[in-house]
Amino acid sequence: MSHHLERVLLLARVPLFVCLRTDQLSRLAPLLEPVAWAKGERVFDKGDMGLELYILTSGHIGISVDPDPACQLLINELRAGDCLGEMALIDSEPRSATAHVLEDTEALALDKDRLHGLLMSYPELGIGMLRALSQRLRAMTPKLAKTLNLERAVDRAPS
Repeated sequence: MSHHLERVLLLARVPLFVCLRTDQLSRLAPLLEPVAWAKGERVFDKGDMGLELYILTSGHIGISVDPDPACQLLINELRAGDCLGEMALIDSEPRSATAHVLEDTEALALDKDRLHGLLMSYPELGIGMLRALSQRLRAMTPKLAKTLNLERAVDRAPS
């Protein structure tokens, strides 16, 4: 299987790009650059400016939101096929979490400027990405509601 086709197939499984057509994924695939981190490193820290998103091809990443980047109280864990760092490419805000490398990890990086250039040339890519982000927000709504209900129950419980 060709290198290009492998990347297109990987992109087709990434939630952020799942709504894109094959021809759109084919335009995106050549923009990806391989990166790797060793266990114990951090991909980025909360508050860093984000210039890339990463699609994991192997390994294990843990996400924490503690202001201390050394703290590894994880709120999410990511593996091959998962994506991280995408919010910074969309809203240009600092990273909202720290990404800890829990085992040697390889990924494909997509640079913010390259993505924006592609979106300017092919605006329909943005529609597919917006659709995928909307689906992610919808999926989070019941989880957030459940968390809020649990917190309220704890607050009301007798001591």
